[in-house]
Amino acid sequence: MSRDVLLTGATGFVGRQILRTLLEQDIRVRVVVRDATRLSAGATPERIITTPDLFAESDDWWAESCAGIDTVIHSAWYAEPGQYLRSPLNMSCLRGSLALATGATRAGVRRFVGVGTCAEYDTSAGDLSIDTPLLPQSPYAAAKAATYYGLAHWLPSQKVQLAWCRLFYLYGEGEDERRLVAHIRSRLAAGEVAELTSGTQVRDFLDVRDAGRMIAEVALGTVTGPVNICSGEPTTVRALAERIADEYGRRDLLKFGVRPDNLFDPPRVVGIP
Repeated sequence: MSRDVLLTGATGFVGRQILRTLLEQDIRVRVVVRDATRLSAGATPERIITTPDLFAESDDWWAESCAGIDTVIHSAWYAEPGQYLRSPLNMSCLRGSLALATGATRAGVRRFVGVGTCAEYDTSAGDLSIDTPLLPQSPYAAAKAATYYGLAHWLPSQKVQLAWCRLFYLYGEGEDERRLVAHIRSRLAAGEVAELTSGTQVRDFLDVRDAGRMIAEVALGTVTGPVNICSGEPTTVRALAERIADEYGRRDLLKFGVRPDNLFDPPRVVGIP
């Protein structure tokens, strides 16, 4: 397949998996990163563009960076665990994403793939399809939804296809230890107690490797509009934790109910593929 792809966030949790899938399919990939040394070992994109802050770059900079590119996959965003949901940096990411899209359009890009979040939806619905109304409840989710709305109403008028991949609950390789699954594994591997909430929350968990593959498939395909990147399988936090603990033979180290449940945390968030 002859396709030139520009990927942002290639050193991130999700972006690394997208890059891996694209390279496995012999796609020519140009990456935009802050630090090229953080690229996965063996990852050899065709071109590496570095910038101290891609969200601060101008339309002109992006137009030059996207020259000769067919498809943009924009997976970069501020995502520090414990901070990202309400960080003012979400506004910088929103502005920078629109600048990227503007420059990409000027460069003649044909297809733009953004990475959003299931938190854009009205999660009170529990089971979320791409037709579920949006009702973001945090600056992070609102900034993602605003980016989607802006691009969805503008890119098609510029003859640019838009696909918007909404992520559900990811885990796996390269996961920050402050996130749930990595935290449980770290505690159990050390023989230490993992203090958890009640674990009754129902979620849609997906291995990040599968998420990366699915996003790459969307980028190289023809689907447009929102896409749920999910497993479609409901699993309680408790069941997931116990499955991990069984790998170590240490269910005794799981302490449910020690941490209080978040009263604002929806009881069920499951994607409909």
